[in-house]
Amino acid sequence: MADEPTLGEVVRRLEAIHADLKEDLREYGARLDSKVSIERYELERRAADDVHRQVIERVTAIETAREREKDQQQQTRQRAEERRRADRRLAFTALIAPVLILLLQAYLSAKGAGS
Repeated sequence: MADEPTLGEVVRRLEAIHADLKEDLREYGARLDSKVSIERYELERRAADDVHRQVIERVTAIETAREREKDQQQQTRQRAEERRRADRRLAFTALIAPVLILLLQAYLSAKGAGS
């Protein structure tokens, strides 16, 4: 009988267990209060998804605009190159060709006059 706890010890132990359980329940309540409801979580996730989708759309639009600008610059360079080629042809036909024809006539005249 000496090994058995007294009634006072049993009551103290039960009160300690009861106090521990109350404290644990308060902690669980506080943790549950800090948790987000599933509806709010879904709304926040959808909002984040919308933001990500908008960012992706903006990036895509920027990339498309840069590609268009790059194509336009390339077309502008090609047109400028074609103009330079046309100017060279024009310079050849307008300046160099008449001089060559004049030299050829002078040569033929000199050769014809010398024979």
